[in-house]
Amino acid sequence: MNKHFDLLIVGAGILGTFHAYHAAKLNKKVLLLEKDRFPMQASVRNFGQIVPSGMSTNWFGYGASGNELYNSIQSEFDISIRNNGSVYIASDLDEQQLIHELKTIMDGRGYEAELLTTNQCINKWPSLKSEYCKEALYFPQELSAEPEKLIFRLHQYLLKKYKNITIQFDTAIVGCEVAGEKVIVTSHLHEKFTADKAIICSGTEFKLLFNNLFSESGIVVSKLHMLRTVAMPNVALEGNILTGLTIRRYESFEECKSFPKIKTPAHLQELKKWGIHILFKKAIDGSIIIGDSHEYASAQQAEDLGFLQNEYINQLILQEAGRIVNFEVNRVATSWSGFYAQHSEKDIVEIDLENKIHIRTAIGGKGMTTSAGYSKHSIDKIYNL
Repeated sequence: MNKHFDLLIVGAGILGTFHAYHAAKLNKKVLLLEKDRFPMQASVRNFGQIVPSGMSTNWFGYGASGNELYNSIQSEFDISIRNNGSVYIASDLDEQQLIHELKTIMDGRGYEAELLTTNQCINKWPSLKSEYCKEALYFPQELSAEPEKLIFRLHQYLLKKYKNITIQFDTAIVGCEVAGEKVIVTSHLHEKFTADKAIICSGTEFKLLFNNLFSESGIVVSKLHMLRTVAMPNVALEGNILTGLTIRRYESFEECKSFPKIKTPAHLQELKKWGIHILFKKAIDGSIIIGDSHEYASAQQAEDLGFLQNEYINQLILQEAGRIVNFEVNRVATSWSGFYAQHSEKDIVEIDLENKIHIRTAIGGKGMTTSAGYSKHSIDKIYNL
């Protein structure tokens, strides 16, 4: 095996995989490495909601172009993408004001959005409670995916489509250094690979390989709770369902002029304390994913978050979910925690070493939505296009 590549990418999650995709389109010979037998972190522990409407600044553009790319790939190969839209449900006057303002912003961008009345919402999603749903903002072009399938099918697609991509699992990288005009990468099995350039998209290997930079990076880790009900095929709740607490949280609404004036009502204070905002996503099998929450720790103290779930947080999530929908949210089949690396101030960590080693990590909870579009921007920047 010739172990020299144009580009070597460490981390085969959604961010690393789309970097590989865009590099392959430039006819680069790419090696994509994954330390585990398969990706098992944020790329699979998420809702599978692809919602550019929740993004602001350049990240909205990355999300919108990512939508187009997802649709294009899905037309060639089933990666589990479904075009069933996103809706933000406003439960009070403040939230109604924000969705009206976001509608104006999206109209200015030429991004299709539709305001829905209570009756229109209940007709489209009969599982919503009319007393909660005062109004809604609907984005019909947005997508959802099955997170336990998407990344694996993307890998299958890449291997079928591009003969210049190699993917190797069970390969942890323990060394990465510039040597002359090349980057030398060493695996835990003492394999050595060389490449013209390397991209580090794995926070784990970033910490191992460049600990000083990692410690100074400002990365924090967010722990999220997600729950999945038993299959409920008769529950009419298709698409990405985002609610009032999401309107009060997502960055796109921070662009609205009224956002700084919005206060958190007393009955939502405890939910805000735990970073809870209620999302629903119906899976192909009829189960409903419900969540989520946010607990934070610095990257150096991420272990303090623990692997156990706080049942109090789960009950807060289910209690608020029960205020929004009319099916039995307590019929939970399983639950899990997701751990997302993000930056305390930046949208992503970008560090370039000698124009040879490029660190791209800590994209946070927006990875599913924006990685496809952002990775093209990143590859273009790395190759000065």
